[in-house]
This record gives sequence, structure tokens and C-alpha cells, in this order.
Amino acid sequence: MLPQKRHRDFGWLLIVCAGLLPLVLGILCTAIEARHTVSQQQISTANTLLTQAEKMSDNAWDMITELRQYHNQPCAQIQDKLQRAGTLNPYFRSIGMLNGDDISCSSAFGLAHGTLAEMMMQPPPITGKAWWSVSVRGTVGVPTRPAVVFVRQLPDTSGFWAVIDGQYLMDFMHAIGESRGYQMSLQFSGGAVIGSGPSDTSPELYLKSESYQTESSRYPISVNVTVPASELLKAWRQALFIFLPMAAIFSILLMILTANWLRRRISWRDEIRRAIRGRQFSVHYQPVYSNKFQACAGAEALLRWQLPNGEMIRPDIFISAAEAEGMIVPLTQHLLDLMAEDIQSWQVDAGFHIGLNLAAEHLQHPDFITDIEQFAARIKHKQLCITLELTERSLIEDGEMVARKLRHLRAQGMKVAIDDFGTGHCSLTYLLTFPLDYLKIDRGFINAIEGLDVETPVLDAIINLCHKLELDVLGEGVETATQFAYLQQRGVIFIQGYYYARPMDNDQLRAWLSEQGHKPLLVEEHHEPELHHS
Repeated sequence: MLPQKRHRDFGWLLIVCAGLLPLVLGILCTAIEARHTVSQQQISTANTLLTQAEKMSDNAWDMITELRQYHNQPCAQIQDKLQRAGTLNPYFRSIGMLNGDDISCSSAFGLAHGTLAEMMMQPPPITGKAWWSVSVRGTVGVPTRPAVVFVRQLPDTSGFWAVIDGQYLMDFMHAIGESRGYQMSLQFSGGAVIGSGPSDTSPELYLKSESYQTESSRYPISVNVTVPASELLKAWRQALFIFLPMAAIFSILLMILTANWLRRRISWRDEIRRAIRGRQFSVHYQPVYSNKFQACAGAEALLRWQLPNGEMIRPDIFISAAEAEGMIVPLTQHLLDLMAEDIQSWQVDAGFHIGLNLAAEHLQHPDFITDIEQFAARIKHKQLCITLELTERSLIEDGEMVARKLRHLRAQGMKVAIDDFGTGHCSLTYLLTFPLDYLKIDRGFINAIEGLDVETPVLDAIINLCHKLELDVLGEGVETATQFAYLQQRGVIFIQGYYYARPMDNDQLRAWLSEQGHKPLLVEEHHEPELHHS
């Protein structure tokens, strides 16, 4: 699978994930926001309830303060006043006076005697304070409704008390919490719980009820507000309804941005750059046979790309991509580095040809001469003959400038060849423009050979043209004995193709040169292989 194809498949997954990301984050954020909103409402409700309880406590202590004017007065004398005060002031169930633990006067029962504990239906709390308050489940007069008892004891063991009806608090809690289904409760001094709201707080989906508790800084009052899971879910749905349209827009925008980013990242430019860094490229060499010396006279360097998983990328694909993406220059520079490394291990005769293909972009690049000269310097001790092959399919715009560069390099002993002659759009122009030493005939013309006695006019014309221009000729893609013999008869000096040798890596080339490099290629001893393209 090509790197782009593999990344494209992964890219679709990444784009889908990018589209889902705002939606997932939206769900999470709205859940957090809903919880925060409900929490703020819960805190506000608790504080409102606490403020009301403090206000009622203020009224109770104010009442007890007013009762001090009746200190040491007989009950018969103040009973009517107590009844009037207890009736006309809001919240109060009863008020009265104490003599020790005994109730000496009551707005509800007048002179009826009883103890504070009997009235509260529980023992008074032990606080060690002269004043205290406590919530109770009920009083002797109204045992089924909670109440809050306030007591102020004087040093002479007398005192005053007031009872606030818990129904007022329950009604208030019901009013502020009913619409949201809150479960609320409060306690005075850790006494009986005065509560309101549903008792069922079972979880809904994965949500559970949330409780919030706070205490008064002025009185011993604690408040608890529990939010049911249904309220959290309702707030979440409302937040989703507002957020989802925006999340959908963000999702589309993020998918577009991701697609654009992937288009840049998955480009051949990045793939080739990563492959260079990862040393995924290597050089194969295809030997070239000389009819003149009847031995291997050189080799053409062919760049190969093997992925880490062992798959090979076809040269015509990545070379074209490198040219289109502006990566052919760094790729050629990498090829020169790889060749220089390989050649260090070669044991060949002086004058052994090493050919490499050059793209038009590299020929026209300011670093071209420097790149080639540095490469030549690295392999100078091997005394090789470097052949620069111009790929005719690449259009060279500034021909005169390139010609000057090639003349400069030829002066240093390098050779120049046209590769794939006859397949491009400017063959004759190249012959007139550039200083040349070799011409490589494209395999398409070689494949037209049908027999030794059957002429191929175009091929013969190309060969005769080369002879007249005093250019050495190399036949590419020779795959049969007939093709080899035909070219040999017409004075073609160099032969390259599967009939002689396939491309091979550096280790294979060194072994092949040692065993086969100096042997002549005899037609009658060579078995024709199946047809392939070199």
C-alpha cells in the first residue's frame, strides 16, 4: 500500500474523530456547566432558606427581649398580654415564662403548669449557655408538627421562652424548592430535622443526587439542600439544546481544518522527507555491458524506496511525485550520498562508468555543480567515470545555462548522456544544445526489433544519427538474444537490460562483478528470460 493511500485511510478516521471531538467535548462541557448551574442554584436556595431561618430567629429573640418587661409579674396579670403578643406576631406557636425548669406562664395554656421538657416532649439540650434554641419534632400542644424552641434563662433561674411553628419553615421550603424538586431540611442545634420535598432521590442514568450543606454564622442553624438527578438531567438537556448547534458548526469547521492539515501533511513532500530521514531509500545498480571490451563497463544507479513493512514504492511514482512536490533536488542529493557510501566498497578498474539520472530542476538549481563536484571528490580515489544522464522527459527551460554547467563538469572528466532518447518532446533540440557523449535509446524502440533480418527504420535512423554525431550508443531494456544481436550488428557499443543483468543492491553488485563482470556475453550460451521491464 502506498504511503499516501495508507495515510488517506487513516486520514478519514482522523477527520471523523475531529468532527466528533466538538460534540464529545460539548457533551462533557454541557454536563459540567449543567452541574455548575444546578450547584449555584442549590447554593442560592440554601442561602435563601438559611436567611429566612435567621430572620425567624431574630424575631424569636426580639420577642424574648420584649418578654423581659414582664419579669417577676404574676401570670394572671400578664396572661392576656402574652396571648396578644403570641397571636399578633407572625411565626409563633406560643410564648411564655420559666421558673427554673417549670413553665410559670404560657400564652397557649395560661396558668396550666408543666415543665419545659414536657412542653418540648424531650429533655432540654445541655449547652452551658444562658440562651439556646433547638428544633423539636413537636410540642405538647401540637405534637405532630415540628417546631423551634428558643429559651433565655436569667441568673435567678427564671427565664423566657418562645416556640416558632415549624410549618412556616416547611411552607417556605416548599415554595422555593417545589419547582425543582429539591429536598430541603434544616436543624437548630442539631435537633430534630425540619424538612420538605420528595424523599425519592434515586439516580437517573449515570447521574446521582447532589447535596449541599451550609451553616449560619450567627445562629446554630444548619441547612441541607439535595438536588435530584432529574434536575441535573433537565439542566443538561437545556444546555445541550443551546450548545449543540454551535458544536455542529465547530465540528464542520474542525473537519475542514483537519482535512486541509492532512492534505498538507500527507503530501509526498512530507513522505519523501521522512523517508530520507529514516533511510528508507537505497540504490540498486544495473550493470552495463560493453561490446567493445566484452565485459561490464559500468552501472546505472537506480533509486529504490522500501517501506519499513517491506513494501516497495515504484520509482515512476515517487520520482514523478518528487518532481511535482519540489523534492527532486533533496532526493537527488540523498542519492549522491547513498552512492558515495556504496562506492567506497567497490573493487573495479579505473574508468568504470557510474551513471545517474538528473532532473531538470536539479540541473537548473544553484547547487547543482557543487553537489556533483562534492560527489566526485568523495569517490575520486576509485577513479570512476561519472556519467550524467539527462532525462529527456524533463523540460529544461534555460538550456544555455545548463549547457555551461555541463561543459564545466565535462572539463573535469565527466560524461553526459541523454536518457530515454526518442520519448520526449525535444530530442533534436537536446542534441543541438548540450555537449553530449552518449545517447541511450529507449526500450520502446528496442522492443520493436522482430528479427535480425527485419529492419526497424526508426531505431536504425537513431543509431545512424548517433554514429554521424560521433556519440556512443547504449541500448536500454535489452531482454532477448535477438535484440542483443541486432544492436551488436549495428555498432551499438553498450547494452543494458535483463538479458545481461538485472538491477541489484550494492552487496549483490560487488558479488556479481567479482564472478561475472569480466566475462563476455555470448548469445549461444545465454538463455532468454521471460520478458520484463528493467
